[in-house]
Amino acid sequence: MTDKKVATVIGVGPGLGAALARRFATEYAVALVARGTDKLAGFVADITAAGGTSLAVPADMSKEQEVAAAFERIRRDLGDTDVLLYNAAMRPFGALMETKPSTFENTWRVGAFGAFLAAQQVVPAMLQRQRGVILFTGATAGVKPFATSAAFGPAKFAMRGLAHVMARDLGPKGIHVAWINIDGAIDTPVIRQRFPQIKDEDMLKPSAIADTYWHLAHQDPSAWTLDIDVRPFKERF
Repeated sequence: MTDKKVATVIGVGPGLGAALARRFATEYAVALVARGTDKLAGFVADITAAGGTSLAVPADMSKEQEVAAAFERIRRDLGDTDVLLYNAAMRPFGALMETKPSTFENTWRVGAFGAFLAAQQVVPAMLQRQRGVILFTGATAGVKPFATSAAFGPAKFAMRGLAHVMARDLGPKGIHVAWINIDGAIDTPVIRQRFPQIKDEDMLKPSAIADTYWHLAHQDPSAWTLDIDVRPFKERF
């Protein structure tokens, strides 16, 4: 257990997830959740070296039992979650007839069902305290999807719908819920490898996006945001 507030980051990889973990670790104890233990070790080591408190929690967010076990451990080792940052996602490409049923279902499970499960794990304690923050990583596919987003688009639409339902339900009870539309490519090794000609100014910096999450998590209740867009200044929309 820790005397710090607890931020739980779901979906920690080398891009936005890691940036969120580092940003919130400046003042929170941070639980880092992802499917593999190995990739979390380096992030935990970095946070520890910077003087922060973190916990690696492996879990597959598409599986209810693993989600429940993950949050049981977080509550035991750190405490109740004050800020939930749901960043887990699958990003398959394919039109309707190019998309396998299993791909559609798995994308929905990670992107929407996992968000639902995670929210149910943290909301009871937030209601008792009458405060808390839940932020969902969205995408333009949840507003205006490409034809090749047959699996990804519906998953993000479902997540956005969940965020709106929760905001209307939980906002008056002291819990701030918001959905962040990431409109553009995030600067990660995978993106740079796939698009070798891409320029720095064409991408969103993970640390800059994390600053937006930080701002949302600490907004005054008199001026809460539900939907917000972040995109590179060059991005068309």
